Amino acid sequence: MQTVGVDVGGTNIEVGLVGDDHEVLGNAKRNTPVEGPGAVLDVIAELVAEVGGDPVGIGLGIPGVVHEGRALTVPNLPGWDDPVDLVEGLSDRTGLPVVLGNDGNVGLLGEWLHGAAKGHDDVLGVWLGTGVGGGLVLGGRPYLGSHGAAGEIGHVVVRDGGQLCGCGRRGCVEAYAGRRSMQTAVRALVDAGRTTTLEELRIDKGKESMTSSVWEAALANGDELAQEVFGTGVDALGVGIGAVLNVLDVDLVVIGGGLAEKLGSDLADRIEESTTPWVMRPSPDLRFCVAALGDDSGVVGAAALSRSAVIAGS
Repeated sequence: MQTVGVDVGGTNIEVGLVGDDHEVLGNAKRNTPVEGPGAVLDVIAELVAEVGGDPVGIGLGIPGVVHEGRALTVPNLPGWDDPVDLVEGLSDRTGLPVVLGNDGNVGLLGEWLHGAAKGHDDVLGVWLGTGVGGGLVLGGRPYLGSHGAAGEIGHVVVRDGGQLCGCGRRGCVEAYAGRRSMQTAVRALVDAGRTTTLEELRIDKGKESMTSSVWEAALANGDELAQEVFGTGVDALGVGIGAVLNVLDVDLVVIGGGLAEKLGSDLADRIEESTTPWVMRPSPDLRFCVAALGDDSGVVGAAALSRSAVIAGS
């Protein structure tokens, strides 16, 4: 059985054709449109056609709160001001049944089924990209919460009255550790007289924003401002993850997303070091690691959502 997994991010959309053993048979990627939900759905439909195959359904991961087939709020995509029925919209465009999930949840699902979290019963997933997403596996089952919003580590408040977040509140983890927020901080500091190579690297790489590869290069070159802003983000992650660990006592934290793919295990080690002071009783069994599937985590997890729905309905 072939299914399609769709991973929508604030910067890119990736679509993959996935087989029974969670292997990605083909994929396609494009920049995420900024013209609103309709444009995003159009691009997804084009990418689904591009990957081909004979899929029986589509799983869609979106960076926001989802419930009963609708995206209720999507902070990092412009033009998503009201709830959107993505299931009907994408099904109408492709003729295939669609299942919707949060991008952090489906990313962790992919890692739990076929990646770094396989065999673990209690896991926190932290996805670092344009924003900061998250997911949970508790007691050997994916945990979505009462309204599908569980695992939103990016919107744990770590500083009262702190920096403005895309969700409209202040002091969230994402306000410090999301790439969009870090870019905003860098440009404000440059306006105040600081210097950095980040903008030069962005232009040299032909990027519209400071992507993960831009940050990787700046950090590798010892860019002082990049290290400072990135360090603030890691510190915020440590506080937020520590709070979650004190409540849920998971034994594995999987770090995924573009920054994790570029920076690897060094990033996981650094986040673990930043988290430890905030954990009341650090467990000797607690481990931090990077996602094993890279960019394919969300695609594999979203495809699995579709496969489960098709099997349940057959």
